[in-house]
Amino acid sequence: MEARLQVRTHEERVRGLAGRADSLDRAARAEREARARAEQRRTRLRHEAEVAGAVAAGARTLLAHVEVSLSRAERERAVAEAARADRERGLAEARARGRDLKAELDKLTDSVHRGEVLGAEKRLRIEQLEAKALEEFGVGAAALVAEYGPDQPVPRRPRSRGRRARSPRPRPFVRSEQEKRLKAAERAHHQLGKVNPLALEEFAALEERHKFLSEQLEDLRKTRADLLQVVKEVDLRVEQVFTEAYRDTAREFEGVFSRLFPGGEGRLVLTDPDDMLTTGVEVEARPPGKKVKRLSLLSGGERSLTAVALLVSIFKARPSPFYVMDEVEAALDDTNLQRLIRIMQELQESSQLIVITHQKRTMEVADALYGVSMQGDGVSKVISQRLR
Repeated sequence: MEARLQVRTHEERVRGLAGRADSLDRAARAEREARARAEQRRTRLRHEAEVAGAVAAGARTLLAHVEVSLSRAERERAVAEAARADRERGLAEARARGRDLKAELDKLTDSVHRGEVLGAEKRLRIEQLEAKALEEFGVGAAALVAEYGPDQPVPRRPRSRGRRARSPRPRPFVRSEQEKRLKAAERAHHQLGKVNPLALEEFAALEERHKFLSEQLEDLRKTRADLLQVVKEVDLRVEQVFTEAYRDTAREFEGVFSRLFPGGEGRLVLTDPDDMLTTGVEVEARPPGKKVKRLSLLSGGERSLTAVALLVSIFKARPSPFYVMDEVEAALDDTNLQRLIRIMQELQESSQLIVITHQKRTMEVADALYGVSMQGDGVSKVISQRLR
């Protein structure tokens, strides 16, 4: 056992020494690689040092050339600055000369413009004078200058002595004297006033126009008189017809009202009996047993029956071939309805009545009935039925 233990101990030592040898071997390899890298680095640094030396030598050479170029550029810049200063002085002088020339050009332009304006004014004045001479005197400009120009002598005004008139000799043209003569002649012309050579023609035209308007005015007056006469006749006719219709209607209204309201009183009253064209008509109704006269104080049935009485009175006063009534008896009771039916039967003798009603008693006295009926399928249709 001791031998085996020693063997194991020696084996462990051998394995430890082998591991240590391996580690030392690895450390040696790493050291050799580091030395190789350091050698490569030293080689690279020497190469870079040589390149840097060459670059520095080149830089010193280039710096020398740059200093030479810089000195040459300084000299050229000084020359350019001097040339620029000369050019700026020349440019300033040219600008000043340009401003002076522009001011002179503006003056010349203004002078030319004023000259053109004055020339245009003179030409316009000459044209106006030519037009004025041609319009007022009927003489052209050339003929006027040829006959009355400044180079022509001015004739004197003749003076009469006794019975003989002597024409003085002409004298030279003097503008101031002629201007005075012109002003005096203009004052005399203004005193005379304007002369209208077409006054006779205008007077004849105005006289003819006045005659025409006078005839038209007379025709209008006659027409107005005729129209007033027609209006008067129409008013008289309307007043006559209205008076007769009112009297007949008032008479019939009293009878019809007494029949519809036995024992009652009803009448028609004019609001302005003196003026039949503008008067109104009031209805006074007093049913039996009541003291009221105004329709507003009556019941609904009484007012409806009073309105029917007025309509029937108009029908009787001025009969018509047919009448149309729309539910006039809707608010009436049986007694009043029976009275109204009797009056309708009287109207049937001379006229045809179309009555829209829902009252069965009114339908009973009709000759024919027309209505709308709905069948079982919901479709409406018009039906008719003759009773007599």
